[in-house]
Amino acid sequence: MTLLITDVQCGITTDRLHECDRFLSAVRRLISDARENGVEVVYIRHDDGVGTVLEKDTPGYEIYPDFAPLEGERVFDKNVSSPFRSSGLLEYLRQKGEEQIMVTGLFTEYCIDATVKCGFEHGFEVIVPTDANSTADNRHMTAALTHEYYNDFIWNRRYARCVTIDEAVSMLTKRD
Repeated sequence: MTLLITDVQCGITTDRLHECDRFLSAVRRLISDARENGVEVVYIRHDDGVGTVLEKDTPGYEIYPDFAPLEGERVFDKNVSSPFRSSGLLEYLRQKGEEQIMVTGLFTEYCIDATVKCGFEHGFEVIVPTDANSTADNRHMTAALTHEYYNDFIWNRRYARCVTIDEAVSMLTKRD
């Protein structure tokens, strides 16, 4: 298993997020437990282009300090929603023979949705800890409704196995 920490960057990791404290706590716990149990933690950063909050080489682009990668942990950069397209992530996971990925991060309806669906299409078993992805309100849906819609209706038992944080931690600690 590989734990993917997706787009948890300074420019968008704010208190606007749905259940922000719960999200931050869940991701912090997963990173810690993964490291303690020898599960690789891989980071993905989104470059949204010049003049945006996620512009490469700006403070907003950097990974949220509470989740900063340790020396030697891999970081893949992307400029589209899916981290499997032209970032090198797919090739890396294939080369190491990975079959299972745990997907966490931001935003539920954008890059997390693309990561879940594209991971599924590439043949990975996808695990989504439901407390470890979040989003903010948009003009079409509240953050709470968006989160519930994707985690409970769209992904679970279709593209991924959506689990509680306790179930996710158990998967990190009880591996073959």
